[in-house]
Amino acid sequence: MGIVVQKYGGTSVGDVDRMKRVADRVARTHRDGNQTVVVVSAMGKTTDDLVTMAARISEQPPERELDILLTAGERISMSLLAMALHDRGVPAKSFTGSQAGIITDAVHGKARIVDITPGRVRSALNEGNVVIVAGFQGVSQDTKDITTLGRGGSDTTAVALAAALGADVCEIYTDVDGVFTADPRIVPTAHKLDRISYEEMLEMAAQGAGVLQVRSVEFGRNHDVRIHVRSSFSYSAGTWVGPQEDMVEDAIISGVAHDTSEAKLTVQQVPDRPGVASRIFAALADENINIDMIVQNVAADGRTDISFTMPRGDLLKAQATLEPLATEVGAQGVKVDDDIAKVSLVGAGMKTHPGVAAKMFGALSAAGVNIEMISTSTIRVSVIVARNQVETAVQAVHAAFGLGDDAVAEEVSP
Repeated sequence: MGIVVQKYGGTSVGDVDRMKRVADRVARTHRDGNQTVVVVSAMGKTTDDLVTMAARISEQPPERELDILLTAGERISMSLLAMALHDRGVPAKSFTGSQAGIITDAVHGKARIVDITPGRVRSALNEGNVVIVAGFQGVSQDTKDITTLGRGGSDTTAVALAAALGADVCEIYTDVDGVFTADPRIVPTAHKLDRISYEEMLEMAAQGAGVLQVRSVEFGRNHDVRIHVRSSFSYSAGTWVGPQEDMVEDAIISGVAHDTSEAKLTVQQVPDRPGVASRIFAALADENINIDMIVQNVAADGRTDISFTMPRGDLLKAQATLEPLATEVGAQGVKVDDDIAKVSLVGAGMKTHPGVAAKMFGALSAAGVNIEMISTSTIRVSVIVARNQVETAVQAVHAAFGLGDDAVAEEVSP
């Protein structure tokens, strides 16, 4: 008897009828002889509604209380799904994140899992139950307070549980058929990938592909959990995420990702001397602000500009942190731009194929898209562009590398 972990997102359990369809799928998995663990997100827009409600009550809700509020959505989903399974003759038990042994650090709003103690989950499975776990949440190891794992945290809950339980597979059910070469809403010809490596998926997720949360892919890679991204609205195969050796061969490019949730901050006219950059980024780290791309201009007259990107939700906190620090270190000031987007080209094959960046930049130039910042890794090239040009940029790059279904069909035709 194998262990299967399934995760259902907010769209998949968006209303009572969809919840019943999920219950039918879970019951089928259980009756096929699998020990089944299900991780659920909040129904539909429940989390967004709770955030809006909190904002109407308080301009700055205490982070501890906000976490307690936001975890309510997943608790509703888990109990309703357990009821639906009982109606189908399938024994089921639901657990909150803390009851399931999801142990985190004490950072509210974006806590990290530090340990999994799934004793109650194993016991319930051994009793013949389907186990349903509320995603997105855990309990702090130090404070014993309820914490949340950040947007997409249910993915991380599912993969972490799969790792702790030694599951055969972690199935991530969503409202799309798998991982595509680009967002199909922007590029209608985007091609569904049958397989993608952990490393490529990490880059795609980090650069804005919303199918999987970055930390869930990290867990999968670190603990060798096979992840299957599938649609909850069909039984067709999706995209397998696994180690590089599972790939038949390296495609030069796997896909184009984009992210419109970032903002750019520039500390202007910074004195060009040792230790200043360290003070800037240490101050941001102390506020738990994640930095993405960093560019420092060539110094002129002993001064330089330092620009970097971050989640737009952290912009006000970063600005409040750096404005007094800029004065303290003798910089001119802080400039903010929240009207940007990031476009990234990802592919393991680019390590051995020269000219990928040049081809990407040429496609953007031909489309009239200006590049503001550039960042690279061994399997990724990312650029910052104006937000109103992001769709044009994605379409141009996707077409330049022939990633669409029409191009794929031409390649495999006899």
